[in-house]
Amino acid sequence: MKKKIALVTGGYTGESVISLKSAAVVEKTIDRQRYDVTKILIYPGDWHHLTEDGEKYPVDLNDFSLTIKGEKITFDGVFNILHGSPGEDGKLAGYFDMIGLPYTTCDQLTSAITMNKGYTKAVVDDIPELYIAKSIQLFEFAKEQVDRIKAELKLPLFIKPNNGGSSIGMSKVKIWDELPEALVKAFAEDKQVLVEEFVSGREFSIGVFRGKGKITVLPATEIVSSKEFFDFEAKYIPGVTEEITPGRMNEEEVARVGRVVTQVYEKLNCKGAVRIDYFLEKETGKFYFIEINTVPGQTETSLISQQIRAIGKEVKDFYTELIEEMF
Repeated sequence: MKKKIALVTGGYTGESVISLKSAAVVEKTIDRQRYDVTKILIYPGDWHHLTEDGEKYPVDLNDFSLTIKGEKITFDGVFNILHGSPGEDGKLAGYFDMIGLPYTTCDQLTSAITMNKGYTKAVVDDIPELYIAKSIQLFEFAKEQVDRIKAELKLPLFIKPNNGGSSIGMSKVKIWDELPEALVKAFAEDKQVLVEEFVSGREFSIGVFRGKGKITVLPATEIVSSKEFFDFEAKYIPGVTEEITPGRMNEEEVARVGRVVTQVYEKLNCKGAVRIDYFLEKETGKFYFIEINTVPGQTETSLISQQIRAIGKEVKDFYTELIEEMF
């Protein structure tokens, strides 16, 4: 008998657009011989399923069920592809935990911690061979904060919302005059902001997932951007960025990166598929941790999809492994 899977998408942030694109790919790729898939759209105060005929059916939040034409539909599990809040920050995971419904992504605590870039770095800081750029975490915007940044950090700097994604609200500051505007831009997206020293290095993004009871590290993708950094435009507009999969690393670097990201996955108690962004510093080759994404994109050109194909695996089979790992 086929398992009934709710494909959860939408969201409360600007990342909902990307979430819908990811969901469209998952919906058409997932193994329909094994699973009945129902897409659930989650927006503030509006959780629903939309039929092909355009009929809208609300979700019963008591048990995350639907009633369509008198028939009640419940689910065996959830394929979570909702980027940002509430799908990536732990809120949705906490709800599913309370009603006893399994899901493909990290649990409530891991999701909440990893959504906060500053807290994540504090947790992984003692992993051998992992380095972290010097930074300051801000909880308010005030003139004295600017003075503190100038006293403690060196230019250039990255200014980013601490809980954001898709590089929304992020800026690179090369002269001090640019700092106040960059802080205003970041605080417009979040109540916490991370100010971080720039690391000169080659940028990579690597997928790690648990399937069939074991952790698999995928081939890393090297990011070569024509932009100053890997921002929203570089991530989602074709032609702005060159993505090389597998990325250009020697055997020692591949082995070392594999060791580090496996420990990051384990230390943060991750579940399902995650994507870890990092630099290899130009002069030293040191691994500098940037951030972890616990609901990575699943569009046709997404990095995880590229990396899955690079090991000769069908994306459909990858989704099956994620789903079966829930049960």
